[in-house]
Amino acid sequence: MDIFSGLKNRSTSDSDSDDETADVTASINVLNVMASASKNVVLNQDIFPDFVEAASNMLNKTWGGVNDTVIHDMSATYLKSVEGLVKNVKVNNSREVSGLDTQNLKLDICSSTDCNVTVFDISVNLNKTSGIMKTFAVKNLMHKLKNNFPKTAATSLVLSATLEDNNDSVLDITLKFPREQLNSSKPLCVFWNTTKKEWSRDGCTLKTRDDNHTVCECNHLTSFSVLMAKSDISTDILDIITNVGLGVSICSLLIFLIIESLVWSAVVKTNLSHFRHTAMVNIAMFLLLADCSFLASTSPEDLSSTLCLVLTVCKHLFYLAMFSWMLCMSVMLVHQLIFVFSPLRKRVFMFLSSIVGYVCPILIVGSSYVYCKYTYKRYYDPKTCWLVFDRLLEGSVHAFLLPVGTVILTNLFSMVVVILTLMKSSATDGGKSDDKETAKSILKVVVFLTPVFGVTWIIGFFLLILDQGNPMFVVANYSFTILNSFQGLLILITGCVAEQKVREELLKLIMAKSRGKSESMKNLTSTAYTKDK
Repeated sequence: MDIFSGLKNRSTSDSDSDDETADVTASINVLNVMASASKNVVLNQDIFPDFVEAASNMLNKTWGGVNDTVIHDMSATYLKSVEGLVKNVKVNNSREVSGLDTQNLKLDICSSTDCNVTVFDISVNLNKTSGIMKTFAVKNLMHKLKNNFPKTAATSLVLSATLEDNNDSVLDITLKFPREQLNSSKPLCVFWNTTKKEWSRDGCTLKTRDDNHTVCECNHLTSFSVLMAKSDISTDILDIITNVGLGVSICSLLIFLIIESLVWSAVVKTNLSHFRHTAMVNIAMFLLLADCSFLASTSPEDLSSTLCLVLTVCKHLFYLAMFSWMLCMSVMLVHQLIFVFSPLRKRVFMFLSSIVGYVCPILIVGSSYVYCKYTYKRYYDPKTCWLVFDRLLEGSVHAFLLPVGTVILTNLFSMVVVILTLMKSSATDGGKSDDKETAKSILKVVVFLTPVFGVTWIIGFFLLILDQGNPMFVVANYSFTILNSFQGLLILITGCVAEQKVREELLKLIMAKSRGKSESMKNLTSTAYTKDK
């Protein structure tokens, strides 16, 4: 409260034009720090009056003396900070906060099921079953934000609406903006992309318009990277990559399973090959089910609450089962390398693998759901149809991240053991060994085992560590989405195309089928010739 009181007094004081922008920049930086800190502490609603007045007074300044790029960065930081603080402040009584009105900023809070509020002539209507809607409108900011739409004139108002502690998967929200320029022939509905710091039309549509009002509706898809992120970090490009990648993966996995069924009896002749192909089939099957579940949930706003929950449970279960079978495969491989003269028996492998691959994922998913239900914590987010990340080691998503992290570390260790074994065997050969051949063998191990062991998912953990403002965050985001949405294609390539026995048996089947057709055609020709004769 002292900080915001000081900001309010500082923003109302007169200053020279040379120092004005510096004062505003310093005040915005304080807001930004407070917004970041408010994620980890509880801020009471008593700070709202001073905070709203201070934020409003900052917009009275001209922000002159600097170039447009600086002003664009300042305004983007201002909007992000104000949104963060409004969202994170705990509200005990919405009536005491609603209607906070200053010259440039107006705040309204609604906790009822039927919310119909108006902020600076912008009407917001929302029907919900639970939660608190926080809405604020800002004047004198639009012309400071970057306008990336040429030949357009910005309106004077910016609206922000957030909804907290809500479990509705489908929400009908109406935003009615006053028409300020009657001569405009084509109003655009846009939202502010905080990552790119620019406006975007993705998922936003113009519902109705007349001479007095413009009504907008927005919705957005969910990209693959949300599985390993703190929040929804999807963009239009990531959505396209996700949908294309999952479509290709699903087709690839179906082809892989069909090929495995055709060549199964021919390639599974030893215990080792049986272990490997059993694990590969289970990995492909559960990845196929998980990808189908994810593809079905890419538009959460079109799903009911029950269906969203079911798809969340399916994704949680199927991805964990996939990683569990990856763990079985890597442990089996290491066991065969270390205990060469003590091979696993088929019955022992199938018993242990069934427990790890089937029972453990069910126990993890079931216990996490029951825990969240009886501790009154959210198991899934209806906006993404995925698990919830609250903070470090808090949130249902850790029932996914911790097992996956454990499996990935184990599989990395297995890859290291395989590589060291190759290097050791080449060293014992002395001069007969070719270093180039050893390097090629190691490269093959890395290329073939990386998608099968799920090592590419390790990039997702960088999404949890990196800040969204870090340039490497974008690289990690796109890398994770591309590599893992196309994981089914990689498994088809490494499991079938690169497998010599599978290729040979598949080629035999094709040749036998073509030979059978050829003989059938010869018999038909011979019969026809005999009759004519």
